[in-house]
Amino acid sequence: MTQRTGTTTIIRRSAVTAVALLAATLVAGCDVKFGREAAPPDPKQQLLAAVPNEQDLPFRFTTSDASGDVSGVVDPANRGMDIDTVTEDKDFTLEMSFRMVESRTWMKVNFKGAQDIQKLMKLPTKWMELDPTKIEGPDSLPTYEGTDPGNAEAIIRAATDVQAGEGGTYSGLIDLATAPELADALEGVVTLGDDAAQIPLSAVVGADGNLSSLTLEIPAAGKQKESTYVVEYFDFGSAPEIVAFTEDEAQKAPTAAYDLLNG
Repeated sequence: MTQRTGTTTIIRRSAVTAVALLAATLVAGCDVKFGREAAPPDPKQQLLAAVPNEQDLPFRFTTSDASGDVSGVVDPANRGMDIDTVTEDKDFTLEMSFRMVESRTWMKVNFKGAQDIQKLMKLPTKWMELDPTKIEGPDSLPTYEGTDPGNAEAIIRAATDVQAGEGGTYSGLIDLATAPELADALEGVVTLGDDAAQIPLSAVVGADGNLSSLTLEIPAAGKQKESTYVVEYFDFGSAPEIVAFTEDEAQKAPTAAYDLLNG
């Protein structure tokens, strides 16, 4: 099967071509009438335009910080998302997967270790559909919240001194002291305090016009050690679609599943 170029990619390429044509026309006209030159493209706006949106085809993502890695797939057309997480403990490894399609959420749990914790907790090994009314706290149940799981757009909007380099690279700075709106976007990644410093930002936009990576080099502050926050978006158009499970593929979550989430 031949892969088709994503809608957003086509729009971005068309926009670049149109802007270039329009700029050339304006420059030509200005030379005659006003003697002015067209302003160069704004790197920050270019970077924002590359962030995934609802017009994109399914794509994969990963986010990485000091607490661990998260990976998955986003399917904008079906308003669906898969998330996979791995938590390491000295006695076991917990693998948790979530599937969200619009307002519905499923969970799958896999314990690995010397003891059969899965059996002790009476947790199924297949997908379980979760009832939101049985979850304590709004942040305990992941739901589909858009096409930017790494919060790249919020980070870029708060960036200053954004510069474009060669090969689709960009750089900038995040000043946490003047960007309190990042508290939610970077919760658990960096602490916003009186000693908050400027954080270097780097990003790469692929040849297809999509943001492929964004990196924050977070300096040490107080008890927080130096760390790196990385967001990656890739495989646009080749990632699988995310659809709701059928009754044969998933069961209703038992009490043990809610005990695990409500902790």
